[in-house]
Amino acid sequence: MAVKIRMKRMGAKRNPFYRIVVADSRSPRDGRFIEQIGTYNPVANPIEVKIDEDRAVDWMTNGAKPSDTVRNLFSKQGIMKKFHEQKN
Repeated sequence: MAVKIRMKRMGAKRNPFYRIVVADSRSPRDGRFIEQIGTYNPVANPIEVKIDEDRAVDWMTNGAKPSDTVRNLFSKQGIMKKFHEQKN
């Protein structure tokens, strides 16, 4: 089973809010997921990003691949650096 870390869209029209979830790559974007590991609110000023770093690193260690957008968020939060240091 290929596991992805991606965003699930929540919120109303023109007011997006995202949950960062771990899901099977075959499930739909807003469908079933395995675990929620964070949130992302691009509408708030300043932008709110809350991620459980330990769970994110743990999932990536077990083979979960983050989407491009989630990878950028992880990089800005320092999670990708933490993951690479743990890997080496």
